[in-house]
Amino acid sequence: MKGKKQKEPAGMNPAEIFAALEMLEQERGIPKKFMMEKIVQALTAAYKKDHSEIENVVVEVDEEKKDLRMYVQKAVVDEEDYVDPGNEMTLEDARKISGRFKIGDMVNIQVDKMEFGRIAAGNGKQVIIQGLREADRGMVYNEFNSKQHEILTGVVIRVDPRNGAVTLKIGTGADAAEALLMAGEQVPNEELTEGAHIKVYVVDVRRSNWGPQVLISRTHPGLVRRLFELEVPEIYDGIVEVKSTAREPGSRTKMAVWSNDENIDPIGACVGPRGQRVAGIVEELRGEKIDIIKYSEDPAEFIAAALAPAEVLSVTMLPEGKACRCIVPDDQLSLAIGKEGQNARLAARLTGYKIDIKSAKDAAEGPSKKEKDAELPEEGETVELPEEGETMELPEEPVEIPEMEEASGESVETEEASEEATETEEAFEEPADEE
Repeated sequence: MKGKKQKEPAGMNPAEIFAALEMLEQERGIPKKFMMEKIVQALTAAYKKDHSEIENVVVEVDEEKKDLRMYVQKAVVDEEDYVDPGNEMTLEDARKISGRFKIGDMVNIQVDKMEFGRIAAGNGKQVIIQGLREADRGMVYNEFNSKQHEILTGVVIRVDPRNGAVTLKIGTGADAAEALLMAGEQVPNEELTEGAHIKVYVVDVRRSNWGPQVLISRTHPGLVRRLFELEVPEIYDGIVEVKSTAREPGSRTKMAVWSNDENIDPIGACVGPRGQRVAGIVEELRGEKIDIIKYSEDPAEFIAAALAPAEVLSVTMLPEGKACRCIVPDDQLSLAIGKEGQNARLAARLTGYKIDIKSAKDAAEGPSKKEKDAELPEEGETVELPEEGETMELPEEPVEIPEMEEASGESVETEEASEEATETEEAFEEPADEE
């Protein structure tokens, strides 16, 4: 006769819970105390869901014995005041448990272990899993939030053919997270394929219902700044400072640097021996050109350097706002402006000044006809006359006004006009008839 297989009691073993929490703390860095609080909340909520009439439920955690116990708390009342069996018990019933109880005390009544195990394995299971997920997301958020404005290396795992968005896997192991590189944050004409390793700049980290959202970019000027910090020890140590950057992704970047040590050339430190340092950054940026400029506290000197590679003859600061006028040689005007105005545009962003570029020839000729015409009033525009007591400037060259004799109601003729009229009449006289 075959023996019957003994049915294992439903529920969970508290020792296994403690062992799982210790493993999570070691492998994933999730604090055991934090997770135990989540589990206690889950078990309490699950029991109250099945026993809506009960209000006070406590879970006792014994870390030394690795044990969990659930109790229902009931207040000791007089028999005359006994109206809520779920939350109250009479003094007579309390004395059966212990003779020390008196009216007003709270009595802990242990929940049956089988029922407690069923609740933990059933209704509380999903809540416990959710607590694990929240803790995991919180750890990931804290991890990436501390890396804002830093560079991370990601692996391309998916490219969306519809909108061009690229999904990257950032980090390894339990700290790994997915980040979305939108098409607008990608370098133009840069082709990213699955499995490629690329560096991205962490712009921001936000919380969401689906976990932390890591906003990354390949076009942010901060990417160039951080790449130089990785390649140039002098920048990392603070000897050389990056004062400002201006970038048009995939095309050109201008960066202003300054050295706190007069014995160290900031441009030479960034370029490196035989250009090795800057070459590595250009390779990472897929051939993007980088102009490294020495920063100066003198705005005119800084602006002249920012227009490199063009030579600047003079810089005149204009009184209205942050603006200036730069004079360049005739043959370098197009170089100073750049293709489609790129060089001048980047120089303006780098310095924060509005830059007006003129050639030496145009500057010597003075204002152009177009600029002069702009000073004249347009058609329909009113001209302000001088007020009483003010003088109006007259033209420098005198204007000749002919003198004329006054005659009331009669025409005035000069002698030359009279002689011409007489000759004209004689010329048109008809000849006399010959008999």
